[in-house]
Amino acid sequence: MKSRGFLSRLRNFCRNRDGVSAVEFALILPVFATLYFGSIEVSFLMAVDRKVTHTASALGDLTARGTVLTPTEVNDIFAASRALFQPYDGTQAQMRVTSIQRINGKNEVIWSEAQNMTAYAPGTNVDVPNNLLQNGDSIVMAEVLYNYNSTLGYFLPSAQNLNETFYLRPRRTDVVELDDD
Repeated sequence: MKSRGFLSRLRNFCRNRDGVSAVEFALILPVFATLYFGSIEVSFLMAVDRKVTHTASALGDLTARGTVLTPTEVNDIFAASRALFQPYDGTQAQMRVTSIQRINGKNEVIWSEAQNMTAYAPGTNVDVPNNLLQNGDSIVMAEVLYNYNSTLGYFLPSAQNLNETFYLRPRRTDVVELDDD
């Protein structure tokens, strides 16, 4: 009789459907929470990547508009470019702008200025995409690098290195010069 009571209770327990939704929710919650927070983190990363691209474009564009720039004007261009990073910290961005001219088959640096990274020395040979320059042509190369550290810290555990390089032709002159005065 005792075993029959136990089997009856076991059958009743197996037929009982109360709380099934709560168990299913408890099983699915970690998966959906991971997807939710992971998508938030990826959207932050994409937003910063867009800032890097936009900053490199603006840095090159503002420089390519000049004819002869002073160091003060270049610093103003860097300051304007850093402002584009808002609401992120633009002071951590590594930026470099370089005027390059193809001379005798070599892509030589005319001048280079940088913030938070090393500028190229004048006369340095720099690689640019094939067929971008012919002899006598010049371009402005703008580079921006940014190390993105995850906001949440769990879904992208290591720093992501974001970088962008833009090549623009000078707009109002053949070569953008830097006045040393």
